Amino acid sequence: MPRGALSAIGAAAVLSIALTSCSSSSGPATSTGETGKSGGPLVVGVTSDPDTLFPWKATQFTAVNVLQNIYGTLTEFDKDLNVVPGLAESWQASEDGKKLILTLRKGVTFGDGSAFDSKDVKASLEKIMDEKTAAVARASLASVKSVEAPDENTVVLELTGPDAALPANLATVNMAMLSSDDTEEKLNATPNGTGPFTLGKRVPSQSLTLARNDKYWGAEKPKVASVEFRVIPDESSIVSAMQSGNVQLAVFNDPLVAQTAQGGGTITVTKTPQLSYHALQLNAQHGDLKDVNVRLAIQCAIDRKQVLDTAALGEGEVTGPITAPAFKSDPAKRPCPQRDLAKAAEYLGKAGKSGGLTVKAIVSQGEYATSVNEAQNLKAQLSEAKINLDLEVLESGAFVDRWVAADFDAAVALNGGRPDPDGSYGRYFTSKGNLNKVAGYSSPELDKLFAEGKATTDPAARKAIYEKVSAELEANAPWIWLFTSYTYTGTTSNVSGFVPMVSGSLQYLRTTSVG
Repeated sequence: MPRGALSAIGAAAVLSIALTSCSSSSGPATSTGETGKSGGPLVVGVTSDPDTLFPWKATQFTAVNVLQNIYGTLTEFDKDLNVVPGLAESWQASEDGKKLILTLRKGVTFGDGSAFDSKDVKASLEKIMDEKTAAVARASLASVKSVEAPDENTVVLELTGPDAALPANLATVNMAMLSSDDTEEKLNATPNGTGPFTLGKRVPSQSLTLARNDKYWGAEKPKVASVEFRVIPDESSIVSAMQSGNVQLAVFNDPLVAQTAQGGGTITVTKTPQLSYHALQLNAQHGDLKDVNVRLAIQCAIDRKQVLDTAALGEGEVTGPITAPAFKSDPAKRPCPQRDLAKAAEYLGKAGKSGGLTVKAIVSQGEYATSVNEAQNLKAQLSEAKINLDLEVLESGAFVDRWVAADFDAAVALNGGRPDPDGSYGRYFTSKGNLNKVAGYSSPELDKLFAEGKATTDPAARKAIYEKVSAELEANAPWIWLFTSYTYTGTTSNVSGFVPMVSGSLQYLRTTSVG
């Protein structure tokens, strides 16, 4: 990820996430054009089927991309990652930062025709906060003591203290606003949101079709009548489908496939740096990995640039934990900024493992193209340090199930990044984070730092705090951060209006048209 490519985005993001007031008559910026123009349908090629249709538990990329087009959130991100109004048309913090008052849009309806109001927001936030719900974004509401709905268009969040990350955290689909009458079981069968599309038809493992929501609250209605997510397990096969006219849009992870697509002359490919990051996640609660010296030995035995070059043709950048431009980690500030087998051997000796050890690792096949190549390169490198990485390759749904259950010693993973570090890591690396079991590591120092990061609104002070977070993570190596890469958005000549985002979001399907 070129350092200069996102500098403007970083400046905008750090200003927009502060816990202040905001108001607007509309949500994310949209392209110009005739409102509601059909010109469809649009077929999007994807390599995996959504593993859930319940937004509060969605972690798989395909599921997130589908659901963010069905459901609405209180705030949203625009194309430059500024936090902008969503279902809340404005918000205002109290002077002491212990209260956030949200004013909701009027006239918004769910897909089933029922009205959206403050009781739905209150019910949604309270259920996300309830540990029994098992919502993946629960930790993002850790500062919320209570939710009040004094009238149908107003919601008041009582906070333990200022929370600079809260407006940005409310923008993720894991914080989708649901009807107070709906249940998880019902929504997994029939999603019911306030977004630009509604569920049309689903054929499991083959396709999922969204229909335009003509009652969508946005100033500009979706341009296509429908969007079909067609499951084609191999990216090269998606290119063939685009060349034959059966698919009009796809997002590729494999740079070699992207080169092939571009070379055919019928597909335009747009290259976009990503906040998401590739990592070898180590479960510090399991076996030999409980010893920090073992984890540091693994860290020192890996040449991250070699993994990047092997798996992604060098298309990306070696990274530290935080990829958000305004808070970006320096990958040189880690115990072994370069591969150091002698240091790795020293750490193994401290752990009493000079003869070597075996670490079992799960790998996802199908959700992103570089995973198996990454895993095989990691295995080859670690073997030179007497560390055997025993690989178990799983289809994406099985991988997600094992990952969420923390049923792994190590996991070769691609994690989505966010504009604010608290949203990225607060739920993982704090002792009360709802995904701490998955992260396998927390510490009193990290708890203190994350609390300070939420309570601080000054951008420079927050950056300094998250530099300490990054240093703490690198020094204890719960995960081995490898690299960031690009996505490659392919569109056929009759497609216009789609805006790729560094967050990987497909929210701008709402502005896409097919001529």
